[in-house]
Amino acid sequence: MTFPNDSTNRQKGHSRKPWLAGITLIAVGAVGGAWVTAQTGHFPFSYSSIQASAAGNEEAPDISFKTGFAPIVKRVTPAVVTIESTQNAKKVVSRNGGRNRGGQGQGQGQMQIPDELRQFFGNGGGNLFDDNGDGNQTQPKRQGVGSGVITTADGYIITNNHVVDGADEVKVVLSDKREFTAKVIGKDPQSDVAVVKIDAANLPHVQFGNSDNVEVGDIVLAMGNPFNVGQTVTMGIVGATGRHSQRIEEYEDFIQTDAAINPGNSGGALVNLKGELIGMNTAILTNGGGGNQGVGFAIPVNMVRNVMDQIVHEGKVSRGFMGVLIQPVTPEIAKQFHQTGEPRGVMLSEVNAGGPAERAGLKQGDIVMEINGSKVRDTDDLRLRIANLKPNSSVKLTVLRDGANRDFTVQLGSQPGEKVVSENRSSSAEPDGSPRLGVSLEPVTPEIARQFNLKNQSGLVITDVQEGSAAAEAGLKQGDVIQEVNRTPVKDTSEFKRIVSNSKEPLLLYVRRDGNGTYITVKPQG
Repeated sequence: MTFPNDSTNRQKGHSRKPWLAGITLIAVGAVGGAWVTAQTGHFPFSYSSIQASAAGNEEAPDISFKTGFAPIVKRVTPAVVTIESTQNAKKVVSRNGGRNRGGQGQGQGQMQIPDELRQFFGNGGGNLFDDNGDGNQTQPKRQGVGSGVITTADGYIITNNHVVDGADEVKVVLSDKREFTAKVIGKDPQSDVAVVKIDAANLPHVQFGNSDNVEVGDIVLAMGNPFNVGQTVTMGIVGATGRHSQRIEEYEDFIQTDAAINPGNSGGALVNLKGELIGMNTAILTNGGGGNQGVGFAIPVNMVRNVMDQIVHEGKVSRGFMGVLIQPVTPEIAKQFHQTGEPRGVMLSEVNAGGPAERAGLKQGDIVMEINGSKVRDTDDLRLRIANLKPNSSVKLTVLRDGANRDFTVQLGSQPGEKVVSENRSSSAEPDGSPRLGVSLEPVTPEIARQFNLKNQSGLVITDVQEGSAAAEAGLKQGDVIQEVNRTPVKDTSEFKRIVSNSKEPLLLYVRRDGNGTYITVKPQG
């Protein structure tokens, strides 16, 4: 299990170059200047297929083998637009006395472009910077091309955040070739949704569908401007719904499809056979090729619409907050917490003091089974459903405590800047009866607290982890503080050794790292 503040290898904002990855998740909105790729480390991607009904209540188009999907395309494509983003040239001051180390080679402040991306840059070389001979360098103007969808007759347009993020100028090109300078109304990086607006009236716009009704196997159309070749339509089916844990965005609930999408489609539309917008395409899974491999991801339209409405009407996006850290329920944890049958629900590994959850009576070790009467699938499901609720709203939680279900009503707070993310890396090995863990422990004394930068913590700090040991396999690290063993508080090494030596099953440890707590199961070795 990783702790909530552990770093995650995500393409967006990550320094790793996506073209070096064997299997890579990339967003697909930017083509041409590819400045979005240079900034975020991934291409923007999207699907674009929309219904252009201004009234929003027209009957579904007549589709047959003779007409194909032409009636849908004719109604939707007028609401699909191309978005051109420009970042102006910027002066870069040299940090090495006005010289480029290595002459024509790779100097300080330079970036080398791989061959497959070289076509997107205008200076003909592998250097992103143009030396002006004045000891400084100028980073050239960079451009990207993505897609968008008109949602209202007066010019509100949805797209991906990564299509317009960092842009100094945004231009929208309609299907009838009219061009407008757009204003960015707001952006939500956590969901990768942005809203821009153009000054126009009586525009064709989409009819919203209900992404909660999308089913695996549904036929869908994707429309956008891939590779800046012009408006394009592709067809596929829904391969999966509720896809998360892709680590593309902070909040994910993707619709997966095999409709062909490529760089430049980001922010475009995914529509059903009624011509209703059901998703906004955002990313693809690629096996190092950089293009469509049949696995694309679209943000469900219900999430897009929620974010858009908040941006337009409130000027910001607010999300519900419980004040907890969470982790999956493993078979070992389920057994320790008296859960019968298959592991279910999501465990509260920490409850913030004074937070909404604590005020409602929730405790560390509670297992959330239901939200408002609906079963909780996993940690991402819980996070997303709470985040989709408004601050100050109330939510009913059914939790498992001491083997019995109990109901609590939580009045949610506002989401702070800190992330609440947790993954489980605990060992699930069967017990072998050996008590050894392969760790060295010390009580948390003032001196130890200073050495490991611990604040107001009690328990036993891990001063060393033996390579290849049970502790190492479970993900324990030097500096971790063990506060409980099998739900019993421990404050000295003799008590810890007694519990470990008497255990014939995997141990349940409550561990704090960098101020955050989580449960980890460890199989002792002989």
